[in-house]
Amino acid sequence: MINKILKFTDLHFGEENKQKVLETVKSNISFRGSNLWILACAIVVASIGLNVNSTAVIIGAMLISPLMGPIIGAGFGLGIYDFALLKKSLKNLLIATIVGLIVSTMYFYLSPFKETQSELLSRTSPNIYDLLIAFFGGLVGVIAITRIEKGNPIPGVAIATALMPPLCTAGYGLAIGNLKFFFGALFLYAINCVFIGISTFLIVKYLKYPAVKQVNDKRQKQVKYGISILIVALMLPSIYFAYMLYNQKQYNQKIDLFIKNEFENKGYTVLYKKVDLNKSPKKIELAFLSKKLNKEDIKMLNQTLNDNYIKNAVLKIRQDTTDIKRLILNQIHSEKSDLNAKDIKISQLENEIAANKYNNKALLEEIKIIFPEVENISISNHTYNKNTDSSYVHPVLIYKSKNNLTEPSKQKLQMWLQKRLSKEKIEIYRQETI
Repeated sequence: MINKILKFTDLHFGEENKQKVLETVKSNISFRGSNLWILACAIVVASIGLNVNSTAVIIGAMLISPLMGPIIGAGFGLGIYDFALLKKSLKNLLIATIVGLIVSTMYFYLSPFKETQSELLSRTSPNIYDLLIAFFGGLVGVIAITRIEKGNPIPGVAIATALMPPLCTAGYGLAIGNLKFFFGALFLYAINCVFIGISTFLIVKYLKYPAVKQVNDKRQKQVKYGISILIVALMLPSIYFAYMLYNQKQYNQKIDLFIKNEFENKGYTVLYKKVDLNKSPKKIELAFLSKKLNKEDIKMLNQTLNDNYIKNAVLKIRQDTTDIKRLILNQIHSEKSDLNAKDIKISQLENEIAANKYNNKALLEEIKIIFPEVENISISNHTYNKNTDSSYVHPVLIYKSKNNLTEPSKQKLQMWLQKRLSKEKIEIYRQETI
């Protein structure tokens, strides 16, 4: 039974020729010519996606990014003790990283939109989960590369391991002068690179790729110790960040439970909530629609908060009407400032459509009062080309009636419409009966 299970899970089944795999790996290492251009374009695409908070655009950039090549090459070089391949791979990865940082920094420096979107923020605090994603994503990628039938895991690996977005986020941190963002994103990028390389090293060892040159036991131990130290060096900060993330989520859940039990379940509507967990004591600010609390009530609520929910926390109740209005307006303004470029463009287009739209029904009712013989109208903007380089737009009204309007009546209608619609020129025609 054990032999059957081992045979069923054997990675040697369906394995590509080792020499062919190595040739493919080596061909994808270099960042010259087309590869360099593809990398630069992918960086710009990813930066735009992060800038406008578009997940689809970011995924597209990850799919076209060639960053995996030198990382896989470094893993193979380490696994087969080909230190020339390892050196070449690391050199090209360094070139790619520097190019990525330069291009993304230039983009974000020149971009008029510098708000920190959620897609950017999510890549500034890596944790243990990012490490696991990089490791297991890397395993899938290397296994796929060593197969005769490559299948469809490669695109998924490119998305899961997400090398491009943290590199662009590091560029964003440089562009706005935020070193916390820069180092946080660069650390996530380093985690992805190292653990993809380590997963590659393990698969190369498992599949028994032949060593380029024999190395003594001492050198092999040095490689193993170096990898172990690198893993620990990256794991410890990641575990710390994961612990901080866990604590933050726990605090938020307890705060929500406190608000629900002490206020919402008693029929009080919370208008404003602000939580600051980074200070000591932790601060919670609330404002209500109609609930008024005295000093004794606030003191009891603070006691309940610290005894039953969160230790070392202070509850502040905003009750001044002017103060509450100011806070709400600030919050609304902050939310409005988060509109991305697409939302702004949509708003501009909607305004443009509204500016070129006329209420035919309302205009007809008004025209019938002055000109009862008019039965129906249709009015819309028309564009006229003066020449090949310029054009002008003005409204054209077509009316339906049994008889033509007299010239004085037509002029009167034209002048009335110009005043009514605030237009300099309006053309009027009668609908011809067929």
